[in-house]
Amino acid sequence: MAASTTRRRARFHDLTISQVRTLTEDAIEVSFTVPEELADDYSYAPGQYIALRATLEGEDVRRSYSICQAPVTGQLKVGIKRDLGGLFSTWAIENLKPGMQLSVMMPEGAFVSQSSETGAHSVAIAAGSGITPVIALIESALSADPRNRFSLVYSNRTAMETMFVDELADLKDRYPTRLALYHVLTRETRSSELLSGRLDEQKINEILQQLISPTDVNEWFICGPFDLVQMVRDTLAEHGVAADDIRFELFTTGRPEGLGGQSGRPVVVEAGQDVHTITFRLDGTSAIVMTPVHSNESILNAALRVRPDVPFACAGGVCGTCRATVVSGTVNMVENYALEPDELERGYVLTCQSIPTSEFVEINYDS
Repeated sequence: MAASTTRRRARFHDLTISQVRTLTEDAIEVSFTVPEELADDYSYAPGQYIALRATLEGEDVRRSYSICQAPVTGQLKVGIKRDLGGLFSTWAIENLKPGMQLSVMMPEGAFVSQSSETGAHSVAIAAGSGITPVIALIESALSADPRNRFSLVYSNRTAMETMFVDELADLKDRYPTRLALYHVLTRETRSSELLSGRLDEQKINEILQQLISPTDVNEWFICGPFDLVQMVRDTLAEHGVAADDIRFELFTTGRPEGLGGQSGRPVVVEAGQDVHTITFRLDGTSAIVMTPVHSNESILNAALRVRPDVPFACAGGVCGTCRATVVSGTVNMVENYALEPDELERGYVLTCQSIPTSEFVEINYDS
């Protein structure tokens, strides 16, 4: 069940949509055909994501979506749920059709199993569209070893808004004794009080006491909004779960004070201004760009002015696509929800969240 998370240079290719399937009133599943010559580029581990790119209202818009199936050669599937006011998700749900081509980034992400145990018990706690990477993890784990078990706590507002409900039921039919499903509904009353209402700290504690014993779990996966992920991580820590046994994924941070809106933000360098000078290496070539000290501009935003092919997807510190090493100089990384401790020790930063703090900064995207 363990998977490699070796990083590859994030590149986009145009892929053809083979199917668009309605999941709920506000969610679709989009399938892409991967041509044979790109099969290696689009190989992936369960739990990873792709970024989709389109030009909307004159803007280069990119959004990351998790792959919602166990690895299949020649095919990719993602689930897209409409975000309130979401430009890309609204456009996708209303416009994507079979036969269309879309720019798709090669798979990335570290929300994958790192367990090498046989007969492992994995647990996922997900909310809403957080099910998309989890369903791939469940299918892969249970098919990989007849002794593996998986438990899922899945929170939604109503049964009608539950993504992949039929697929989860099919998995339950296929693995009745090895898959435990606990659907929690926040706006509908279920027969069990434990599975009704908001998934807060009290309810998580009750679930850990009554349904899932932390001492019986090898690996945890948490996927959903920032507040839920942070609360569950803290609660598991209180129950003695080691941080190394917990994987988590955020679709958004839910924190408006972050730098997520910086990609594409117009910044003009005027004569006589105090500036930071950024040198960066990408695909074997170097470029230089200056950014005004007063602008507090991210390295990614500055780099995009001279190299539009600089890799990024979410621009919110969540996905890790824009990571690079600091060769010289200093930066302030405002947020980090993607880099692992060992990557930080090796000098990696998220350039979408990093602001220069020295006069000269040298960054390497090729490291």
